[in-house]
Amino acid sequence: MRFVVLLVLIGSIEARGGEWRAGAAAVEITPALGTPMAGYYSPRGAEGVHDPLFAKAIVVENNGHKIALVSLDLITTTRDLVVDARKEIQKSLHIDPESVMISATHTHTGPVVASATARDVALGGSNELATRFRAELPAKIVEAVRRADGRLVPAKIWAARGRQSSIAFNRRFHMKDGSVGWNPGKLNPNILKPAGTIDPDVPFVYCESLDRKPIAIYINYAVHLDNVGGTSFSADMPYTLAKMIAEFKGQEIVSVFTAGCCGDVNHINIKWREVQHGHENAARMGVILAGSVLSAWPELEPIEPAPIDARTVTVELATSPIEPGDVDRARAVLAAIESKQKPPPTFLETVKAYRVLDVNDRSGKPLEVEVQSIALGEKLAFVSLPGEIFVELGLSIKQDSPFPYTIIAELADGSIGYIPSRRAYPQGNYEVVSARCAQGSGEALVDAAVRLLKESNRKVKRDAR
Repeated sequence: MRFVVLLVLIGSIEARGGEWRAGAAAVEITPALGTPMAGYYSPRGAEGVHDPLFAKAIVVENNGHKIALVSLDLITTTRDLVVDARKEIQKSLHIDPESVMISATHTHTGPVVASATARDVALGGSNELATRFRAELPAKIVEAVRRADGRLVPAKIWAARGRQSSIAFNRRFHMKDGSVGWNPGKLNPNILKPAGTIDPDVPFVYCESLDRKPIAIYINYAVHLDNVGGTSFSADMPYTLAKMIAEFKGQEIVSVFTAGCCGDVNHINIKWREVQHGHENAARMGVILAGSVLSAWPELEPIEPAPIDARTVTVELATSPIEPGDVDRARAVLAAIESKQKPPPTFLETVKAYRVLDVNDRSGKPLEVEVQSIALGEKLAFVSLPGEIFVELGLSIKQDSPFPYTIIAELADGSIGYIPSRRAYPQGNYEVVSARCAQGSGEALVDAAVRLLKESNRKVKRDAR
């Protein structure tokens, strides 16, 4: 009798757990040559293609609940882009908006994603090619999800965590004069010590069919993708990363990369005199990161079929303060740039001018942003954050998350630019000068993310009973 009861219990658990089904796809999104490029503070048009840009999607299903994880080889996502894509995904594929996470890799060699911000307009965001790219992009995102959904097969899902600390460095430094510097240069004798840390974790999720055929791998790492520069489209480091994974698992695998919280982290080792720029350095980083993933491959542990929980919350963030006279000064700075005044405004004067005008356009209205969590059972959860997030904020979320594997994708579901930690605001310099949100905004996002994660964890535990 006890044996019969045990069989019944196991059967009921399997029924509740269901099975994973997974599919993945990549759709090219490379714009036409001449399209304005994003990433810096002066306009430039694309003159070539080093490697194509993609929208990559993974769809996972359990007991009829589907989620879609999308990564774009772009500098950022915009809120209207995400809303447009989600609407069509819901309409045609019946995947709820809160179950669709759309993020950008933050490559600096992709197109401007047209928006109404002063900087995007100055970089050519209202150009015909830029507006055409933006108009056509939602359909390409939807097509990536549609193809992934059409390839759903019974699957196994695994997760592991590699570590890599040789290709990411905090780019803010305490200087000997008491200031905090930003990218102060290699071998600078005035550097005292880093003003922040890095996140060395390389979490990754691997999906394969029941007959061991690779479907997809999702890799996350906190480092700025700003190796390449120039005027040719390129995905930067993820291009090589995907090639290396394909060498190991086969060309059919879809490799999805997302950026962790790296608002104050880049690839520059200030103690190494060698130039770290160009496709060579991007390739070097891709090989090293692939090595971190493959080194941890034996540590993959199964994510057993379990309930999925997806949820979002809208968070209102106060805008950064504007002082009397700031708007007039900002307009004068941009006028000086347009007229090619000599000497031109300084870099930080330019950064502040764009920030002031964007904040002023809001007329005091708070920034409304989305934080999202998607949990696959009790072990694995994905979090979206809406900007370039300082690394310590991401580490705080991981520290307080109830999920052993918590993967944070920044620049996801829209972006408001830099989101520094509270302690960084008095230190000043680039990211703080650029930030459209007020001090404490990052911590508010941490609180929202942790709350969602804990709610999801309780829900999936209840559903698994």
